[in-house]
Amino acid sequence: MSEEKAKVELEQEEMAQDQAEQNEQAETEATETGETTDLAMEVERLQAQLQEQENRLLRNLADMDNMRRRSRKEQEDLQKYASQKVVESLLPALDNFERALAVDPNTATTESILQGVQMVYRQVMQVFEQEGLQAIESVGHAFDPHVHQAVMQVEDSKYKANVVVEELQKGYQFKDRVIRPAMVKVNA
Repeated sequence: MSEEKAKVELEQEEMAQDQAEQNEQAETEATETGETTDLAMEVERLQAQLQEQENRLLRNLADMDNMRRRSRKEQEDLQKYASQKVVESLLPALDNFERALAVDPNTATTESILQGVQMVYRQVMQVFEQEGLQAIESVGHAFDPHVHQAVMQVEDSKYKANVVVEELQKGYQFKDRVIRPAMVKVNA
């Protein structure tokens, strides 16, 4: 009987071990199921966040694209209408030219026509000066290849060497940029 008793005890022990393993396995499965549920919830939360970030990125890209279009349109308009202020300023001079052309040639004197042309010239020059146009001073100044274009060289005892003697065509500077150099004669 002791053999049977040992056998029964061994079986009970094995059954207890099996039960313990089953309990352990059940606990592990319960833990895994809980973790799986937690992980599934975490994955869903992260996917929602990702979707929100993607939507935000797409909205930002659309905003940038709209801003680029607006900026391009503003620059095109700026270039298109850049000279509007100058044109508006020159309109009174144009009106005066039209009045001068409408004068009856039989009654107009040379002096009155010359006086009218001088007034229009002053109006035009005033507009240009207001916009930043300046005539380049040449005669009596040292030759500067940045603002002068020498087309002739002469010998004149009144002037030092390399000094502008005569201006053949006026040069102009717009703000800080030479837009047409003065054509000059330079003393040798």
